[in-house]
Amino acid sequence: MIFVTGATGLVGSFLLHELQARGLAIRALHRDTTPIGVFPGVEWVQGNILDSSLLTSVISPEVTHVFHCAGLVSYAPKDEDALLQTNMEGTAAIVDACLAQPGIRLGYVSSVAALGLPAEPASEQSAGTKQVVTEKATWDLGASHPAYATSKYLGELEVWRGAAEGLNAVIVNPSVVLGPGDWHRSSTRLLRYAYDEHRFYTKGLLNFVDARDVAAHLARLVLDLPAPAFTERYILNGGAYPLGDFLRKAATAFGRRPPTVAVPDWAAEIIWRLEHGRAILTGARPLITRDTARAGRQPIYYEASKVQLATGLSFRPLSETLAWATQGLKTNRTTP
Repeated sequence: MIFVTGATGLVGSFLLHELQARGLAIRALHRDTTPIGVFPGVEWVQGNILDSSLLTSVISPEVTHVFHCAGLVSYAPKDEDALLQTNMEGTAAIVDACLAQPGIRLGYVSSVAALGLPAEPASEQSAGTKQVVTEKATWDLGASHPAYATSKYLGELEVWRGAAEGLNAVIVNPSVVLGPGDWHRSSTRLLRYAYDEHRFYTKGLLNFVDARDVAAHLARLVLDLPAPAFTERYILNGGAYPLGDFLRKAATAFGRRPPTVAVPDWAAEIIWRLEHGRAILTGARPLITRDTARAGRQPIYYEASKVQLATGLSFRPLSETLAWATQGLKTNRTTP
């Protein structure tokens, strides 16, 4: 029996496809209404990952593997408490429930955000040089980090804590996950931005990975490969594009008008402040926040050769991912 959290999310739903293709028995956690007619044969359990009693009951002796895909992705200041609850406390509860059943193997979906960022460039010349980040990156405790990144880092610490207590675990760190997900959630909002024909974009480098590739690599690492003597982490990244190029390609794939105006850094600083004020007054989520305005100013590339060597799997190119994701969104969308 396989237990999956976050099974109705972008990564979790494609992981279910992967697991069902293998003919595995699956138990999946969901928060809201039970999905009707979706993934027949899955044993759905309604609940919250903060409910430790529920987790203890559903991660029962017949469960051999747990995939913890549930997580909150947000850069809105008002979500800071929710980020810690979901990404840190929820992961701690999952780890504790796994430790109560010896022999379980855990696959944890973290984020490249949990790797932190390189030190600030020493000069303008070095600022334009792409910096490569690998699994050996260390978190800078003295630096300022977005609340989302901090919550995922703290979630990872819970997994490492579990490993120290005997839990066998695999951590994957995907970059921006792309697929035909919910228009209003996480990375799919990037595609919505292109669909809505916004004229402006900020400078930066976007690392991406196809949701199907995340599922395939994760399943291979957790189910197929021999359990290592110690916990390993793996970056999942299909490539990196300047954000303007990415948005133009996404808009073209939708058949929409692409953005044309690059916003300089000083203007982005003004815009996120205005958006912050608008969000406070209206209760709406800001289109751009301090963290998203500043994301990508350091050109960073997340190196994924370690996982490719381990699994033997490759990553889909951006053109293939965008064609699939935009077609799925156009076919299944309601009004964004």
